[in-house]
Amino acid sequence: MSVEIYQFESNQRLAEALAECVASGLEGALALRDVATLAVSGGSTPKPLFEALSYCELDWSRVRVTQVDERWVPEDHADSNARLIREHLLRNQAAAAELVSMKTATEDAFAAEAEVEAKLAEFADAIDVAVLGMGEDGHTASFFPAADQLAEALAPGSDRLCLALRPPAAPHDRMTLTLSALQRTRQLYLHITGAAKWQVLETALAGDDAFELPIRAVFHREESPLEVFYAP
Repeated sequence: MSVEIYQFESNQRLAEALAECVASGLEGALALRDVATLAVSGGSTPKPLFEALSYCELDWSRVRVTQVDERWVPEDHADSNARLIREHLLRNQAAAAELVSMKTATEDAFAAEAEVEAKLAEFADAIDVAVLGMGEDGHTASFFPAADQLAEALAPGSDRLCLALRPPAAPHDRMTLTLSALQRTRQLYLHITGAAKWQVLETALAGDDAFELPIRAVFHREESPLEVFYAP
């Protein structure tokens, strides 16, 4: 298991510290390559992170941003992660970054898999930085317990970059990066807040069944540890 945990007294302090780490990772990538890649998660938890990150000074015009996963809804829908990123991250200094959205015009997420793979081609090798979230059911990305496509999403060594998945309970079909794609990420962070999610994390760390709690699938990394940023 390769996990490092950092705890903060407030969500704002966590957001500032994690923003600094993400920006540093992107800056290091830009020193080596023409373009740096970042994958971020949706929901309410990352909003303070996005806002802090948007003020970080780096050459955002050379940064490509995508989603860890996306609900298959129009990009102006309230549940769209692309909308969240545009409204909270791609502003201030980060307004110069380019969003490469997972969403396409194809109505069926499952029919769009090959199209999305092609669209995200520049993320296929190794994403420089990715920030995960986690639900109280132990899901991360769109790796939902009991989803029909979960085994395919978690397949080790898969050459798939993304796939469509239907959550058993949550609304909307999803498009998600695969576990294999996330494990190729050069720096991988988990951003969680609240006592309930801390309890889920503790339970996950005490076991090894990734089909019960899919967050466990990202605990084992070869090149760099999963870094957990937590605030109560």
